[in-house]
Amino acid sequence: MRNLYLLLTFVVLFFSCQSKTTTISTEETPAQKEAPSKNKFGIVIHGGAGTILKKNMSDSLENAYRAKLKEAIETGYAILEKGGSSLDAIEKTINVMENSPLFNAGKGAVFTNDGKNELDASIMDGKTLNAGAVAGVTTVKNPINLARAVMQNSEHVMFAREGAEQFAKEQGIELVDPSYFYTENRMNSLKRAQKREKIELDHDDQTAFYDPFIKDDKFGTVGCAALDKNGNLAAGTSTGGMTNKRWGRVGDAPIIGAGTYANNKTCAVSSTGWGEYFIRGVVAYDISAMMEYGGKSLAEAARIVIQEKVPNMGGDGGIIAIDHEGNMAMEFNTAGMYRASINGDGELEIAIYGK
Repeated sequence: MRNLYLLLTFVVLFFSCQSKTTTISTEETPAQKEAPSKNKFGIVIHGGAGTILKKNMSDSLENAYRAKLKEAIETGYAILEKGGSSLDAIEKTINVMENSPLFNAGKGAVFTNDGKNELDASIMDGKTLNAGAVAGVTTVKNPINLARAVMQNSEHVMFAREGAEQFAKEQGIELVDPSYFYTENRMNSLKRAQKREKIELDHDDQTAFYDPFIKDDKFGTVGCAALDKNGNLAAGTSTGGMTNKRWGRVGDAPIIGAGTYANNKTCAVSSTGWGEYFIRGVVAYDISAMMEYGGKSLAEAARIVIQEKVPNMGGDGGIIAIDHEGNMAMEFNTAGMYRASINGDGELEIAIYGK
């Protein structure tokens, strides 16, 4: 009897051990669960949103925009594909657009009321939530480079005007004579804006010019959002601001949370449009917050903010964004937005006009 009891005990223990061994061998380790997929990376850009209509665009100009958007996004994608950081991809991609007269950033920046070019930019690291921004610089060839230097080489987030210029000199950032930013098209835009302003003021309507003025003359801000193979998000934005602006006006582009935001928990966002409303709505952060605290998808959060919240305040514009899973959004409530994206599978999309 005792032998039978010992035999049964041995059988029970044997199968129990086998069961535990099987369970342990099939369970995923934390490293396996957290390992990022090689295809979970991507990049998305914009070159400004506004009244961009096919009927107003010549074939040659449209081709020029498409070619520059393609060059810019492929520059960033090449960095990501080789395992480079999202921050490097953001900076180099925006450099391409800053160096082109097609966009209201860097070389193509619009003129202020007194005929100057005042440039703004910002960048944010989704891994650390560190950020850098500059406003009102006049001799910095690539403001996004200076914004990154502020983020990485100072204890601050934003520098403006003369202080930003001094920091640029100390950091060895490339400086140019202000004449570098002169383009005939932007000067003509300033003249048209000032002529329209004078006509409207002569009719004793001293506020009427503000609405159409801002809407018609602030196009071309550039931005980029990216997710790298290590799962890190980043976003950046660069602009020349608003044609005919006065009094050191600063829009949303250098404002963290309004024009630019990145958080590895949610998404990376760059905004373009009527800056005053994007500041009031804290648009870039609002999209992230709706995802983090409201459980919204990137697409849903972007739609609510751009199609409902911003228009309800009276503003217009758009955003580009990418989330921590590689999903992208290119949402706008204007007639068009210069935009492009490439996902982890290398699929390229370039578009200009409405959906």
